Amino acid sequence: MSELIIIGYDDHLQAEKAHDRVLELQRDHIVKLAGLAVVRVDDDGKKHVDTPAKGLVGTGAASGALWGMLIGLLFLVPGVGLVLGGLWGALMGRLGKAGIDDAFRDRVEGLLEPGKAAVVVLATKLTEDKFAASMGEFGGTVLKTSLSDEDEKALAEELA
Repeated sequence: MSELIIIGYDDHLQAEKAHDRVLELQRDHIVKLAGLAVVRVDDDGKKHVDTPAKGLVGTGAASGALWGMLIGLLFLVPGVGLVLGGLWGALMGRLGKAGIDDAFRDRVEGLLEPGKAAVVVLATKLTEDKFAASMGEFGGTVLKTSLSDEDEKALAEELA
């Protein structure tokens, strides 16, 4: 099972500090990352996705496509590059069953007003109490959902 955690912050600097802490937590084996990004919104409302931590996403094309699709779905224009036949509709249906439905996406959008930022974590393993205690000093608003192994595998297969 993978955990998708989005932590919203009032400014980009705080999100960068939190991002760096997540990397420390990975080195300390508190979290095993499948993806990590910082999403920031400039003063004009344009979203920027930074993935400064290279090599976190699985080496397979399917796992990379899954991470890219999750980022695109949550923060950018959904469906760009994936609107082939009924693929996008199938993916949206599968994600809705996995807990990433319109309501979750709306809550994510609510975190990202101009000038704000978020850290996006896709973790395959997580020691929740230690992760929460370590990240607590940065504050922020936390949104979390889980992708079952079955849902993640099905999504990866559809994207492969």
